[in-house]
Amino acid sequence: MAHRTSVIWDDAFTAYDFGPTHPMAPVRLDLTTRLARALGVLDHVDLLCPEAATDDVLATVHDRDYIAAVRRASDDPASADVDRGLGTEDDPAFAGMHEASARVAQGTLEICRGVWQGDIDHGVNYCGGLHHAMRTHASGFCIYNDIGVGIQWLLDHGAQRVAYVDIDVHHGDGVERMFWDDPRVLTVSIHESGQHLFPGTGWPADVGGASALGTVANVALPPATGDSSWLRALESVAVPLVRGFDPDVLVSQHGCDTHMHDPLAHLAITVDAQRRAHETLHDLAHEVAGGRWVALGGGGYELVEVVPRSWAHLTAIAAHVPVSGETAVPQEWLDHVERLFGQRAPGRMGDLPLDRLPIWVRPWDLGHNPDDPVDRAILATRQAVFPHLGMDPWFD
Repeated sequence: MAHRTSVIWDDAFTAYDFGPTHPMAPVRLDLTTRLARALGVLDHVDLLCPEAATDDVLATVHDRDYIAAVRRASDDPASADVDRGLGTEDDPAFAGMHEASARVAQGTLEICRGVWQGDIDHGVNYCGGLHHAMRTHASGFCIYNDIGVGIQWLLDHGAQRVAYVDIDVHHGDGVERMFWDDPRVLTVSIHESGQHLFPGTGWPADVGGASALGTVANVALPPATGDSSWLRALESVAVPLVRGFDPDVLVSQHGCDTHMHDPLAHLAITVDAQRRAHETLHDLAHEVAGGRWVALGGGGYELVEVVPRSWAHLTAIAAHVPVSGETAVPQEWLDHVERLFGQRAPGRMGDLPLDRLPIWVRPWDLGHNPDDPVDRAILATRQAVFPHLGMDPWFD
């Protein structure tokens, strides 16, 4: 039986591997798949395993000289061009790097194709979401920008408007830069402020190029932002902007490094809030884009406690078989983790006790608190962006 949700997966995706000490360990992807399978979620999706994207596909968003540099480093890691961001601490060169990275890009293209052609409603590629890669160089653990490849394919095949929402803790700078001056693409990034975190960009005053003013939105949040405030930013900026933009397709990046236990960032978000964000974007795709939703992974460096649960929730929501936070984590998965890491993983799919659910989020139309740094960040973005789209920053 064909399902209406496709998920990109094969064990070959763990070949995107920067080495044993790098924080972006591919085991996080394997653990996510194992957990989704143990929960029965994968019974409700079609698994796709694409080949590597061709150079012509990659060149829709990347410079050909850069692609050639990746190929050289892939064949001979010692020859990596550091001026292209390769062979650095963030992006070490490894044998087979080109093929592994190009396969991720093709995966996102395939689910974009499936959604656009009506073969599926939703597509998930938690191997993807590599939002920092630039046209000419690698950056921030990202070699090829699979998101850019997917969005560009949609534009080249008839999509008039594509909305992109990025909820990774880091600014989605690579995607923003690729479509900075393209009025057909709305990019919204909700992230920890660049004052405190890589890549040091993503400010409220960044609103797009001269031909596309108001199609870029950045909410730069202070460290220690918690669940309710983080969700308030999503619901007060991304949701109304996407509604106003009226896209043909919603593409979203679900980096789960916003979590309070992530070792590389400073927000204070729970898996329960991440699950609600996944639901919000899923519902938004049904509301404004005819259900056409491409959901991608991204950052996330707490390999056992966070990434598998968050992205298993994402996959379950996309498959229309959501899992509650109270659901017990299957014992077979817990046993696998203990054998692999010698540690006990969380025993249920959420972090918060029942008496703290659902998370209460204050609607923007109830007013804002000028002494609250999160509210100030939200308002700064609304004031900078909303007027360009004919929206009122105080009320819409």
